[in-house]
Amino acid sequence: MPNLGGWEVFAILAVVVLLFGAKRLPDLARGSGRALRIFKTEVKGLHDDEDKDQPKLEATEADKKPEQG
Repeated sequence: MPNLGGWEVFAILAVVVLLFGAKRLPDLARGSGRALRIFKTEVKGLHDDEDKDQPKLEATEADKKPEQG
């Protein structure tokens, strides 16, 4: 991905303002922040669920000793 300079960032911001309007930008940013926050909590919840589903393998002393028969 190329490095963006000052003029490129300014041009992108100008296009965004022209597309959405200056009054809708705060709402757009607020909505994006909420969506990102919800996404992060859902991903964290998925990781927590995976940890709960996997049984912990703990070897006991009886499991470590070979059977004598």
